[in-house]
Amino acid sequence: MSYSFEYIDIILLAMIAGFIFLRLRGILGKRSGFETKVKAEFKQQFIDKITDKNIEKENFDEKEQKMFLDGAKIAYETIITDFSDSDNKLTNSKSLLGEKIYNQFEEALNDRKTKGHFAEITFIGINSALIKEHNKIENNLEVTVDFISELITCIKDKKNNIMSGDSKKIKKVYDTWKFSKDTRSPNPNWLVTDIIT
Repeated sequence: MSYSFEYIDIILLAMIAGFIFLRLRGILGKRSGFETKVKAEFKQQFIDKITDKNIEKENFDEKEQKMFLDGAKIAYETIITDFSDSDNKLTNSKSLLGEKIYNQFEEALNDRKTKGHFAEITFIGINSALIKEHNKIENNLEVTVDFISELITCIKDKKNNIMSGDSKKIKKVYDTWKFSKDTRSPNPNWLVTDIIT
């Protein structure tokens, strides 16, 4: 009789553990480069976060900076995860990249495809995003942002062997990205026009 109670205890504990796991997964989630693409409506979210007049008058206050950074963080995550997709295409972030950066990313993706490699990137999160500088040069508004993020990243070959990186180790990444916007352009999007190393 006591054995049957032990089995019931084990089943109950397993059910509780499963419930806790599902709750944590629902709350914390999991973000990786191979998840479903970020929704298309994001393309309209990182639009006109700060007005031309505010930068021109150097009135880029705390509230305006926070609004801008909210969009910049989404753009950063979208581009990083898009670059890691196994299809070797910049499907979701093309409209967020300036011509120079887009060409650099395309070149890297084509090189990876030629070698038969693919990137696995799990985006853990952004630790911080700070505006380093902002200015207006002729008709261009420019905002430079320092990002500190955490990623799990590795490059694998066709046989799933790790060529570089570590599929289990969280890596802290320091990036400086420049966002620009042409005030004359009908396109209201801010574009990533430079990645400073």
